[in-house]
Amino acid sequence: MGIVLGPNQYGKAENRVVRIYRDSPRHGIRDMTVSTALRGDFGIAHTEGDQSPVLPTDTQKQTVYAYARTHCEGSIEEYGLALARHFVDDVDPVHGARIEIEELGWERVPVGEGGHDHAWTRTGPEVRTAAVTVSGSGGERREHVVGGIKDLVLLKSTGSEFQGFLEDGFTVLEPTDDRVMATSLVAQWRFAGVEVAWDEAFAEIRQIVVATFATQHSKALQQTLYAIGQGILEARPEVVEVRMSAPNKHHFVYDLARFGIENNNEVFHADDRPYGLIQATVARDDAPPADDAWVQQLGWLG
Repeated sequence: MGIVLGPNQYGKAENRVVRIYRDSPRHGIRDMTVSTALRGDFGIAHTEGDQSPVLPTDTQKQTVYAYARTHCEGSIEEYGLALARHFVDDVDPVHGARIEIEELGWERVPVGEGGHDHAWTRTGPEVRTAAVTVSGSGGERREHVVGGIKDLVLLKSTGSEFQGFLEDGFTVLEPTDDRVMATSLVAQWRFAGVEVAWDEAFAEIRQIVVATFATQHSKALQQTLYAIGQGILEARPEVVEVRMSAPNKHHFVYDLARFGIENNNEVFHADDRPYGLIQATVARDDAPPADDAWVQQLGWLG
């Protein structure tokens, strides 16, 4: 029986980077958590403890901060591409690099015309995300960008039902034609190429997500997710695949009848667990291969 080293990678996870733009009296801000992962010829580091091909994770951290100053004038996707290309092109043992970015939102304090020039308040809890994967060189070069959003909390008080479901001997759930539907959505979308108006794409896709959730009468959260994915693919031709994960944040009508009080779908108990978890992928039937676009930095074998 032989023993071999399988797929491996290493990097620096969750570097907290805040970039302030001071090139005018009206400052800007970008608040990111950046993770790096390198893939390549690192076998002897595992089998023999030989670190000669290993670029230290501390060096990766320093690069993240340096590139925040020199290569972070545009979108987080452009910044991620610059980092990944550097590691693959300039560090010999590296054959592939994965950069994952989470960006926190800030909005200007609403004083004066257009908001304060250098003071902000945090938005959220939603977080914009980007995952960039670069590997190979020459004709074997592959570059993938996956945009996304997570912790997008959505709720509507009606316009959702759940009935006609399969029942067995353990089914106690009552069907309903009018329920609260709520979720904290994670959505990611894979682009076909890297020549994209990244910020414009993100803004439109986010709008499609929230508008579809709000306006479509939902027979199930599954149906809503499919409609969201379909809407994104129809609106943005550069997007080829959408993956979504949506916990069903249950709201149960609270029993007030025992107190002689009518409760006509007005008072609810919000139950945070356990919860239904609905996940779906919606893609074009001619989508190019994903290669390693979805191989993550954290929990990467999942």
